[in-house]
This record gives sequence, structure tokens and C-alpha cells, in this order.
Amino acid sequence: MASLEGKQAVVIGGAGDVGRAIVQALAAQGAKVRVTSRSAERLEKLKGEIKGPVEVVAGDATDPQVVARSLGEHTPDLLVIASGARPHHAPANEHTWETFSAAWDNDVKATFLLGQEVIRRPLRPGSTVVIFSSGAAHGGSPHSGGYAGAKRMQWLLASYLQGVSDQRKLGIRFVAVVPQQMIAGTEIADKASRVYSAQAGITQAAFMERFGKPLTPALVAEQVLAIARGEGPAGTAIGLKGTGMEALS
Repeated sequence: MASLEGKQAVVIGGAGDVGRAIVQALAAQGAKVRVTSRSAERLEKLKGEIKGPVEVVAGDATDPQVVARSLGEHTPDLLVIASGARPHHAPANEHTWETFSAAWDNDVKATFLLGQEVIRRPLRPGSTVVIFSSGAAHGGSPHSGGYAGAKRMQWLLASYLQGVSDQRKLGIRFVAVVPQQMIAGTEIADKASRVYSAQAGITQAAFMERFGKPLTPALVAEQVLAIARGEGPAGTAIGLKGTGMEALS
């Protein structure tokens, strides 16, 4: 996908911090964007921020009917799955099963349903599906319940779905993007850095400084669009950092 001008893109979770930055970047490059979010209020706010036409779908991507509406009658060239439950921060012994499994019931289920729908249609050869995982999939996140395991499962799903695409010669690329540091300026990073900086006995600012060059939503969007244009590393998992991208094994 050398250029995004006139391409069809769907962003699931496009009204969140990172999703919104991706939608803005896509619209700025001339892509036709459809955005899905559980929050109708955030979607209306987003429409007012974007220059150019943006279609919106209010609904939960764990609902198969919302999945079908999100992809629409015409198959997109780019699908970005950036939705997910906000982790409940507490030690494992203080979680309920509902808070512990929230990322499985939301993040993994949405990826599972969307991935199946992409294969079933299928999307056009040359299309790309970007699945947001997390650096927690590497080393865990002890105060986030089952979040780390769910993010690892999304990473694995990218590989599983790519295998199906290759076997059937569909020409669809699935890739899990794995931020290797907390994304500065996001709600998730703010809450997590408060918890882990307190645990480390340092300030929140000092904790974030450990990552070096900040990874911002705008920089994440820039890297995702590069992947969509075929400019990023090869493989089904790509790490995102403030300093750039790298293939992950």
C-alpha cells in the first residue's frame, strides 16, 4: 500500500487516545475512515475534530453485529484494532474474576471476532490488519490482572491469522504492534505509571524518563501508517518505541 490517498480504513477504538491520533493521521493523508467506539459522545467529538468526512459506528466490537457494521459493505484496505478495556490496577489477590478477565472479554474477543470476519469475507489482497498488543505481553504487568496474558494472546492471534491467510493465499497481512514503552499522554500510561512509580519509590516523571525518548500517540500513529504503507519491518509482530520500530520474534 504505497499511498493512503483514497484508501478505505477502519479504526476500532478510534475515539481513544491512540485511536484518535491514528484517525487524524489517516484523514490528513486522504484516507476514507470509519471509526468504531463504544462511546457515542466521544465519536461526535471526534467528528468535530477531523477535517474531512469520517463515518462513525457506535457500538461494542465484541458484538458480531457491530463487527459487521464496522467493516461495512466494502472491505477496507486497512483495519486497526485499538480498542480495549482499561486495566484495573491491583495485586492479583485483590482482583475479582471480572476485573482480572476484562481484557480477555474485551480486547481478545474483539480481535478474535474481527479476525474471523476478515478471513470470512475476505479482505482484498494487499490489505493490512494492525492489532494493538502491549509491552506487558513480554514481561507481564502484575498490577493489571489478566491484561498481560490477553495482550500476548492478541499477539499470537496475529500469527495464527497470518498462517490462515498464507495457507489460503489471501494476501492479507496481519501484524501485532507492541509498544515497548508506556505511551506518554494516554490515560492508561498515566494510571499505570502512578502505580509502578510508587512501587519503585520514585516520582511518576522519573519513572517515565526511564524509557528515554517518549512514545506519543502521534508517533504511534506515524508508525502505524508506515506499516500500512509497507514501510515497516517484516513479520507479524513489530515493537514500537520513541526511537523507532523493530521486528519482534
